[in-house]
Amino acid sequence: MNPMLTRAVNTRRARISAFALAAALMSTVAGAQQPATSPNTWAGTAGAGLSLTRGNSDTVSYNVTFDVMRTPTPRHVMKWAGHYLRGRQEGVDTVNRTSLAYRDQSTLSERTFLFGQVDYLRDTFKLIDYIVAPTAGLGLKVVNTDLTKFAVDAGVGVIWEKNPVGDVRRSGAITAGETLTHQLTTTASIKHAATGLWKTDQFADSMYNVSAGLATRISNRVELSLDLLDTYKNRPPTAATKKNDVAVVTSLIAKFQ
Repeated sequence: MNPMLTRAVNTRRARISAFALAAALMSTVAGAQQPATSPNTWAGTAGAGLSLTRGNSDTVSYNVTFDVMRTPTPRHVMKWAGHYLRGRQEGVDTVNRTSLAYRDQSTLSERTFLFGQVDYLRDTFKLIDYIVAPTAGLGLKVVNTDLTKFAVDAGVGVIWEKNPVGDVRRSGAITAGETLTHQLTTTASIKHAATGLWKTDQFADSMYNVSAGLATRISNRVELSLDLLDTYKNRPPTAATKKNDVAVVTSLIAKFQ
Protein backbone atom coordinates (compact mmCIF):
# COMPACT_ATOMS: atom_id res chain seq x y z
CA MET A 1 0.00 0.00 0.00
CA ASN A 2 1.10 3.50 -0.71
CA PRO A 3 2.91 4.89 2.39
CA MET A 4 1.02 8.19 2.19
CA LEU A 5 -2.33 6.34 1.98
CA THR A 6 -1.34 4.14 4.92
CA ARG A 7 -0.51 7.20 7.06
CA ALA A 8 -3.86 8.82 6.15
CA VAL A 9 -5.81 5.67 7.11
CA ASN A 10 -3.92 5.38 10.44
CA THR A 11 -4.53 9.06 11.19
CA ARG A 12 -8.26 8.65 10.51
CA ARG A 13 -8.43 5.58 12.73
CA ALA A 14 -6.65 7.46 15.51
CA ARG A 15 -9.11 10.32 15.27
CA ILE A 16 -12.08 7.94 15.36
CA SER A 17 -10.62 6.18 18.40
CA ALA A 18 -10.04 9.51 20.15
CA PHE A 19 -13.61 10.60 19.47
CA ALA A 20 -14.95 7.25 20.74
CA LEU A 21 -12.85 7.50 23.90
CA ALA A 22 -14.01 11.07 24.55
CA ALA A 23 -17.65 10.08 24.04
CA ALA A 24 -17.25 7.16 26.45
CA LEU A 25 -15.66 9.41 29.08
CA MET A 26 -18.40 12.02 28.70
CA SER A 27 -21.07 9.33 29.05
CA THR A 28 -19.41 7.98 32.19
CA VAL A 29 -19.15 11.44 33.77
CA ALA A 30 -22.76 12.27 32.92
CA GLY A 31 -23.91 9.01 34.44
CA ALA A 32 -21.92 9.70 37.60
CA GLN A 33 -23.34 13.23 37.93
CA GLN A 34 -26.96 12.15 37.40
CA PRO A 35 -28.70 11.95 40.79
CA ALA A 36 -29.89 8.55 41.85
CA THR A 37 -33.66 8.20 42.03
CA SER A 38 -35.50 6.05 44.54
CA PRO A 39 -39.15 5.64 43.55
CA ASN A 40 -40.01 3.91 46.82
CA THR A 41 -38.78 6.60 49.21
CA TRP A 42 -40.01 6.41 52.80
CA ALA A 43 -39.99 9.44 55.10
CA GLY A 44 -41.80 10.59 58.19
CA THR A 45 -41.80 11.51 61.85
CA ALA A 46 -42.51 9.79 65.15
CA GLY A 47 -42.84 11.48 68.49
CA ALA A 48 -44.01 11.29 72.08
CA GLY A 49 -44.69 13.65 74.97
CA LEU A 50 -45.22 13.32 78.73
CA SER A 51 -46.49 15.74 81.36
CA LEU A 52 -46.56 15.13 85.16
CA THR A 53 -47.70 17.22 88.12
CA ARG A 54 -47.55 16.34 91.82
CA GLY A 55 -48.74 18.32 94.85
CA ASN A 56 -52.19 19.84 95.25
CA SER A 57 -53.24 17.78 92.23
CA ASP A 58 -51.76 14.68 90.65
CA THR A 59 -51.99 14.64 86.88
CA VAL A 60 -50.31 12.71 84.11
CA SER A 61 -50.78 13.00 80.38
CA TYR A 62 -48.92 11.52 77.45
CA ASN A 63 -49.23 11.39 73.71
CA VAL A 64 -47.82 9.39 70.81
CA THR A 65 -47.88 10.58 67.22
CA PHE A 66 -46.57 9.45 63.85
CA ASP A 67 -46.67 10.65 60.26
CA VAL A 68 -45.28 8.38 57.53
CA MET A 69 -45.11 8.99 53.79
CA ARG A 70 -44.14 6.71 50.89
CA THR A 71 -43.60 7.93 47.32
CA PRO A 72 -43.85 4.98 44.88
CA THR A 73 -43.59 7.42 41.93
CA PRO A 74 -43.09 11.19 41.73
CA ARG A 75 -46.84 11.63 41.07
CA HIS A 76 -48.10 9.16 43.68
CA VAL A 77 -47.95 9.65 47.47
CA MET A 78 -49.18 7.38 50.27
CA LYS A 79 -49.57 8.83 53.78
CA TRP A 80 -50.25 7.30 57.19
CA ALA A 81 -50.87 9.41 60.29
CA GLY A 82 -51.90 8.71 63.85
CA HIS A 83 -52.24 10.38 67.22
CA TYR A 84 -52.97 8.94 70.67
CA LEU A 85 -53.70 11.21 73.65
CA ARG A 86 -54.30 9.98 77.20
CA GLY A 87 -54.60 11.91 80.46
CA ARG A 88 -55.45 11.20 84.11
CA GLN A 89 -56.11 13.48 87.09
CA GLU A 90 -56.34 12.21 90.66
CA GLY A 91 -56.51 8.66 89.27
CA VAL A 92 -59.44 9.43 86.96
CA ASP A 93 -59.19 9.52 83.17
CA THR A 94 -59.64 12.98 81.70
CA VAL A 95 -58.93 12.30 78.03
CA ASN A 96 -58.62 9.15 75.92
CA ARG A 97 -58.54 9.75 72.19
CA THR A 98 -57.15 7.82 69.22
CA SER A 99 -57.15 9.05 65.63
CA LEU A 100 -55.76 7.31 62.54
CA ALA A 101 -55.75 8.27 58.87
CA TYR A 102 -54.56 6.86 55.57
CA ARG A 103 -54.44 8.87 52.33
CA ASP A 104 -53.55 7.79 48.79
CA GLN A 105 -52.88 10.85 46.62
CA SER A 106 -52.18 11.15 42.88
CA THR A 107 -51.02 14.33 41.14
CA LEU A 108 -53.11 15.54 38.21
CA SER A 109 -51.18 18.72 37.45
CA GLU A 110 -48.76 21.11 39.12
CA ARG A 111 -51.61 22.42 41.30
CA THR A 112 -54.31 19.71 41.47
CA PHE A 113 -54.49 16.20 42.88
CA LEU A 114 -56.93 13.35 43.49
CA PHE A 115 -57.11 11.53 46.81
CA GLY A 116 -58.74 8.61 48.55
CA GLN A 117 -58.73 8.62 52.35
CA VAL A 118 -59.89 6.61 55.35
CA ASP A 119 -60.25 8.28 58.78
CA TYR A 120 -60.74 6.55 62.14
CA LEU A 121 -61.57 8.17 65.49
CA ARG A 122 -62.18 6.77 68.97
CA ASP A 123 -62.93 9.22 71.78
CA THR A 124 -64.07 7.89 75.15
CA PHE A 125 -65.17 11.24 76.55
CA LYS A 126 -67.20 12.12 73.48
CA LEU A 127 -68.88 8.71 73.78
CA ILE A 128 -67.56 7.66 70.38
CA ASP A 129 -66.71 3.96 70.23
CA TYR A 130 -65.55 4.55 66.66
CA ILE A 131 -66.07 6.65 63.58
CA VAL A 132 -64.85 5.26 60.26
CA ALA A 133 -65.11 7.49 57.19
CA PRO A 134 -63.72 6.46 53.77
CA THR A 135 -63.86 9.39 51.32
CA ALA A 136 -62.45 10.44 47.96
CA GLY A 137 -62.14 13.81 46.29
CA LEU A 138 -60.12 16.57 44.65
CA GLY A 139 -57.50 18.94 46.09
CA LEU A 140 -55.76 22.16 45.08
CA LYS A 141 -52.27 23.34 46.03
CA VAL A 142 -52.93 27.05 46.47
CA VAL A 143 -49.32 27.83 47.44
CA ASN A 144 -46.50 25.37 46.86
CA THR A 145 -43.07 26.89 47.51
CA ASP A 146 -40.06 25.78 49.54
CA LEU A 147 -41.08 28.10 52.41
CA THR A 148 -44.88 27.88 52.30
CA LYS A 149 -47.27 25.08 51.41
CA PHE A 150 -51.03 25.64 51.54
CA ALA A 151 -53.56 23.16 50.14
CA VAL A 152 -57.34 22.72 50.26
CA ASP A 153 -59.45 19.68 49.38
CA ALA A 154 -63.03 18.41 49.36
CA GLY A 155 -64.51 14.93 49.06
CA VAL A 156 -67.51 12.66 49.43
CA GLY A 157 -67.89 9.22 50.93
CA VAL A 158 -69.52 7.19 53.69
CA ILE A 159 -69.39 7.35 57.48
CA TRP A 160 -70.09 4.71 60.15
CA GLU A 161 -70.48 5.83 63.77
CA LYS A 162 -70.89 3.64 66.86
CA ASN A 163 -71.72 5.01 70.31
CA PRO A 164 -71.93 3.09 73.63
CA VAL A 165 -75.74 3.14 73.40
CA GLY A 166 -77.47 2.26 70.13
CA ASP A 167 -76.65 0.55 66.88
CA VAL A 168 -74.10 1.53 64.25
CA ARG A 169 -75.31 4.50 62.21
CA ARG A 170 -74.36 4.83 58.56
CA SER A 171 -74.68 7.87 56.34
CA GLY A 172 -73.22 9.56 53.31
CA ALA A 173 -70.48 12.06 54.12
CA ILE A 174 -69.06 15.31 52.78
CA THR A 175 -65.60 16.46 53.82
CA ALA A 176 -63.49 19.59 53.41
CA GLY A 177 -60.05 20.42 54.69
CA GLU A 178 -57.00 22.62 54.49
CA THR A 179 -53.36 22.34 55.55
CA LEU A 180 -50.68 25.00 55.93
CA THR A 181 -46.98 24.86 56.75
CA HIS A 182 -44.64 27.83 56.73
CA GLN A 183 -40.92 27.98 57.45
CA LEU A 184 -40.33 30.99 59.72
CA THR A 185 -36.56 30.58 60.02
CA THR A 186 -34.03 27.87 59.27
CA THR A 187 -34.94 26.20 62.57
CA ALA A 188 -38.57 27.17 63.26
CA SER A 189 -41.83 26.51 61.40
CA ILE A 190 -45.56 26.83 61.96
CA LYS A 191 -48.24 24.35 60.94
CA HIS A 192 -52.01 24.40 60.79
CA ALA A 193 -54.75 22.03 59.66
CA ALA A 194 -58.55 22.03 59.71
CA THR A 195 -61.08 19.43 58.58
CA GLY A 196 -64.86 19.28 58.57
CA LEU A 197 -67.15 16.28 58.15
CA TRP A 198 -70.91 16.48 57.55
CA LYS A 199 -73.44 13.64 57.43
CA THR A 200 -75.73 13.83 54.42
CA ASP A 201 -78.76 12.39 56.24
CA GLN A 202 -78.41 14.89 59.11
CA PHE A 203 -76.28 17.79 57.98
CA ALA A 204 -76.18 19.40 61.44
CA ASP A 205 -74.49 16.29 62.84
CA SER A 206 -71.04 17.52 61.90
CA MET A 207 -67.55 17.30 63.34
CA TYR A 208 -64.56 19.63 63.05
CA ASN A 209 -60.89 19.14 63.88
CA VAL A 210 -58.54 22.11 64.05
CA SER A 211 -54.85 22.13 64.96
CA ALA A 212 -52.13 24.77 65.11
CA GLY A 213 -48.55 24.26 66.12
CA LEU A 214 -45.03 25.58 66.34
CA ALA A 215 -41.98 23.39 65.78
CA THR A 216 -38.37 24.24 66.46
CA ARG A 217 -35.46 22.13 65.28
CA ILE A 218 -33.01 20.83 67.88
CA SER A 219 -30.86 18.88 65.43
CA ASN A 220 -31.10 17.65 61.85
CA ARG A 221 -33.38 14.80 62.93
CA VAL A 222 -35.01 15.99 66.16
CA GLU A 223 -37.43 18.86 66.82
CA LEU A 224 -39.62 20.10 69.65
CA SER A 225 -43.30 20.62 68.80
CA LEU A 226 -46.05 22.53 70.63
CA ASP A 227 -49.58 21.93 69.29
CA LEU A 228 -53.09 23.12 70.07
CA LEU A 229 -55.76 20.51 69.19
CA ASP A 230 -59.47 21.32 69.05
CA THR A 231 -62.20 18.74 68.37
CA TYR A 232 -65.81 19.92 68.03
CA LYS A 233 -68.84 17.68 67.50
CA ASN A 234 -72.02 19.63 66.90
CA ARG A 235 -74.39 16.86 68.05
CA PRO A 236 -72.78 14.64 70.72
CA PRO A 237 -74.58 11.41 71.69
CA THR A 238 -75.99 12.84 74.95
CA ALA A 239 -76.93 16.30 76.21
CA ALA A 240 -74.39 15.95 79.04
CA THR A 241 -71.51 15.43 76.60
CA LYS A 242 -69.60 18.61 75.85
CA LYS A 243 -69.31 19.56 72.20
CA ASN A 244 -65.79 20.98 72.34
CA ASP A 245 -62.50 19.45 73.56
CA VAL A 246 -59.22 21.37 73.54
CA ALA A 247 -55.77 19.97 74.29
CA VAL A 248 -52.29 21.51 74.35
CA VAL A 249 -49.64 18.93 73.49
CA THR A 250 -45.85 19.11 73.69
CA SER A 251 -43.88 16.44 71.86
CA LEU A 252 -40.33 15.53 70.98
CA ILE A 253 -40.33 14.54 67.31
CA ALA A 254 -37.76 12.39 65.49
CA LYS A 255 -37.52 12.49 61.69
CA PHE A 256 -36.46 9.58 59.51
CA GLN A 257 -35.89 9.04 55.80
